[in-house]
Amino acid sequence: MARSIANIQTDIIEALRADDTLKNSLTEITSTSKTSISRLITFVVATAIGVLEALFDQHKKEVDDKLANQKSGTLPWYRTMALRFQYGYDLVADEDYFDNQDHTTAQIEASKIVKYAAVNEAEESSRVIIKIAGESAGILAPINDDQREGFEAYIDEIKVAGVKVTVLNYKPDRLYLNILIKRNAMILDSSGMDKDTAKYPVKEAIQEFMKELPFDGDLRLSALVDKLQKVEGVLDATIVGAQSAWVDAAGPVDADGYSTPPQDIYISTIPKSGYFEIATFDNISYVV
Repeated sequence: MARSIANIQTDIIEALRADDTLKNSLTEITSTSKTSISRLITFVVATAIGVLEALFDQHKKEVDDKLANQKSGTLPWYRTMALRFQYGYDLVADEDYFDNQDHTTAQIEASKIVKYAAVNEAEESSRVIIKIAGESAGILAPINDDQREGFEAYIDEIKVAGVKVTVLNYKPDRLYLNILIKRNAMILDSSGMDKDTAKYPVKEAIQEFMKELPFDGDLRLSALVDKLQKVEGVLDATIVGAQSAWVDAAGPVDADGYSTPPQDIYISTIPKSGYFEIATFDNISYVV
């Protein structure tokens, strides 16, 4: 791990002080003045060493990431391979990559329909779980049935022999939020509209928060409150209640196939599908 420039400079100075020959020839080495020549020289050298150590750290990280993704059968490898899937293309015989001859870069990129992927091991059995999602008009969405069929055939072809893999290509988990906002009446009206711009900054902040949430990431209610409290016109924010529902064929479901009733979220939760959609913004109340 790279040291700070200050720590490196201190190490250099201590080493110089410990050397009797250098200590006698560099009389200014004991000076505490930041403008002394010896201090300036050690600072320049320390800065160069600090930059080099930071570069070494970055290089090591890049090498470690490449090794993790190149090693067949690891969870990062499955995620990398999921994102490399190309719909409508065939694999090169006996290989795990696609035949892209006679195709343009634009065509190749357009065929990569899996935009998001997360891979975990099942807790109750020896199985790899791959969560995926595509995009529709810039919004996360499941890929269609034909695309999923092709993706599952691709995974069956490249996976490690004997490993069971389950692909989750669900509709987004529904997030129900009951939020109480204490508003600045000079900025926001009783419906949450900004009196100057006619926009709804609290709704926009929630939508922005959901976009910033990593795929298959942990939704923390405290982080959402922090986000809301930074909105202009919001004096305070409280999440009175939060629930989520997800596609669950095993239990009771509603007409859209979602688990019912929605389950309470107390501190945080990870979406079963890997991502959320806000079910409604009607449960945001504004008080003064």
